[in-house]
Amino acid sequence: MCIATDRIARRAKCWGIAFLLASLVPASLHAADPAPFELSGPSLRVMVMRGAQSLPIAQVPSLSEGDQLSIEADLPDEQGARFILASAFLRGATNPPPKDWVRFAETWKKKANDRALTVTVPKGARQMVLFLVPDTGGAEGTLTDAVRGKPGEFVRATQDLNQASLDRSRLDAFMAAIRAQENTHPEFLRGVAPMLANSLSMKLNEECLSRVVELQAACLLDNRESLVLADVHSSSMAETLTGAPTDLALQLSATREAGYGYYSAYIGVVRDVAKIFGAFSNPQFDYLPTLSVRKGDGIGLLLNAAPSFQKPKSVMVVAMPAIEADSPPRLRNAADAPICAVRAGTVLPVEGAPLIYSTAYARDVKLALKAATGEMAELPVTARADRGGYVLAGADLPSTFKGTVQGHLYGHWGFDRLEGPDFTLQLPDGGGWAVEGEAPALVVGRDNGLVLKGGAPACVESVTIRQGDGPVQSIGWKVQGRDGLALTLPLAERRPGTIDLAVKYQGVAQPSTITLRSYAQASRLDGLLLHTGDRQALLSGQRLDQVESVEIAGVILRPDGLTRDGSIDRLRLAMQGEGVVPRQGSQVSARVSLHDGRTVGLAVTIAAPRPQIGLLSKDVTPGAPGGSADLALDGDEVLPDSGRLVFSVEAKGETHLTAADAIEVAPIDGSAALRLTTADGLRLESPQVMVATLDPDALAPLFGPLRFRLARGGEVSDWQPLVTLARLPRIEGVACEAKEGDCTIRGRDLFLIDAVGTTPNLDQAAQVAHGYTGSALKVPAPPDGKLYLRLRDAPANVVTLPAA
Repeated sequence: MCIATDRIARRAKCWGIAFLLASLVPASLHAADPAPFELSGPSLRVMVMRGAQSLPIAQVPSLSEGDQLSIEADLPDEQGARFILASAFLRGATNPPPKDWVRFAETWKKKANDRALTVTVPKGARQMVLFLVPDTGGAEGTLTDAVRGKPGEFVRATQDLNQASLDRSRLDAFMAAIRAQENTHPEFLRGVAPMLANSLSMKLNEECLSRVVELQAACLLDNRESLVLADVHSSSMAETLTGAPTDLALQLSATREAGYGYYSAYIGVVRDVAKIFGAFSNPQFDYLPTLSVRKGDGIGLLLNAAPSFQKPKSVMVVAMPAIEADSPPRLRNAADAPICAVRAGTVLPVEGAPLIYSTAYARDVKLALKAATGEMAELPVTARADRGGYVLAGADLPSTFKGTVQGHLYGHWGFDRLEGPDFTLQLPDGGGWAVEGEAPALVVGRDNGLVLKGGAPACVESVTIRQGDGPVQSIGWKVQGRDGLALTLPLAERRPGTIDLAVKYQGVAQPSTITLRSYAQASRLDGLLLHTGDRQALLSGQRLDQVESVEIAGVILRPDGLTRDGSIDRLRLAMQGEGVVPRQGSQVSARVSLHDGRTVGLAVTIAAPRPQIGLLSKDVTPGAPGGSADLALDGDEVLPDSGRLVFSVEAKGETHLTAADAIEVAPIDGSAALRLTTADGLRLESPQVMVATLDPDALAPLFGPLRFRLARGGEVSDWQPLVTLARLPRIEGVACEAKEGDCTIRGRDLFLIDAVGTTPNLDQAAQVAHGYTGSALKVPAPPDGKLYLRLRDAPANVVTLPAA
């Protein structure tokens, strides 16, 4: 550790210790990868004047032709080694600068004019570089020849070092904020670190935030050279992504295509500059790159190696801002809703420029406000990386600034004006709240949506609901537009009656209260569908669970199943007794009785009869053997999974079949139906008869009893039984032993057999265990040479199996 009581003494002692340690480093280490820039070097003091305005170098993002710079080395009074301060202007990689563009000053001189430089940026200059050169005979000529001989090398070095210094500023800002949080509120680091990383474009190791509080900061600052991502503002590719999300722009600007390599210039600058300056190696001088830490008019230099005062002596290279037109960052408003400005410390979230947090380029930033009355006001703001934007200083606004106020962020970026985004701010206006539009009919038993209109919804602190003398309950809300609050009232467990809503503003003691009334919602009846000849009907609407019965012309129908289709209830009704429904086209009135005793009238028109068909005939083809050729299925009630079914239907009543009709086949458990049309297995014989072919593979993996119906447009006939689809075991053979009197059934999928007996009625049949995985079954030998099987998929039918 290096400790000194004052700044000059500390710097002199630290330099001496650093040089001593550097001289003790083995030569093998110097040949390794360059060290990071962690060694403090000398300092410079620089002021820049443009026209009549003068700024310290820390506030100047770029230089301009005609700028006048005052440059002086800030060395301790007892400085032992003499340095020559040099400045050089460059005009590109292929155009050597004139000799008079290189200037020198002897820092040890007494007169200010001799030890300092006063230079003016010449016309045509594009880059500027400073040098601190140990006093050596002929140094001026050697340095001038180097700059004019290979200007492109210094152009590249200046660009890389300048960018690396900016990246280093973001790293320093990130580290300082993490350490400050660790020292003050380490328990808050988990919430602050992601915001810091996003604001400063740093790579965040999220695994660190899962560690104990004491270890989080050290983990976040580990591997610092991999933390810095390319700055969006300095990446030309990212600047073309107009309107792109910040995260996407950061990702692109950190790829090779964006020109930064996989990491920023800060990571690769040591190796790149080392290669560049290797070309200038000579017995007299060795060039040493530096990073600049700019504060006020000071430039603190960071070195990655201790300078040498023996030949070859070290020439410290200092990159100055580029000579180009200022390009203020395009700050974006990151808020997706109005911002409440009632309290000090209000954050104006911005995106698009990490350098506003790590440099002094953006200065005198203010928020200009305009009230509805036309009155103007300005508030100073401060950039806070840990808050993700600019923070209001908290100055009191005139009383006219109430409700919604428009704000514009502006300031200076170097010598130029910085135009920021616009913001919508809100402050409580003392007005009340009202329901938007007509007061809705609030219904108990379910949650109800509600929109309130009023001033400054962004400043709402809480919304509560209370019924009578009951407890107060807080409810959530969402700002809707500039003057709306979207609420969801929890009325599922409440009774009908009055309800009080209280909306409280931040900083206002008394809430605004609204009184509403809730009701028990009766069923909403949309329509009743009843076909001539049917004994069932379909009622649609809402809250149909309250329906007890429906009466039509003396016929009573009662609920037989309620389903919901989105927000619509559909209640199936079944006819009671032997009543007769009026004929087609009759207009009658239905009386709907509710559980609470109320009745509701509903006009009904009796619809035409639904299409009806009946099964005419069917034929089952067993299909390929598949290892079960000896299984015999009696009749056509069972369809094996390897077989095929051909069946015909005939029209009933006034129904006439057409080629546009379809036959639906489905299991009785309500699974999805298979739809047969004339394009896949359905043929029209005549308007009265239709023939269908069913392949069991189309129903796989379904099994069991099947049913069918006719589908025509939105109408369907009644379901009718068709056949039982059964999966057959794969019998490979049956062997009987005469001595023991037993038979063995061998095969696969024997678990599909429920029981095996020796008689057709399966008396004393042997049961097969559920989930049986064996390949052989022992059964008694049959007296008539036949075994009888009951399948799990078709328990009502018997399958015959010959025994050898």
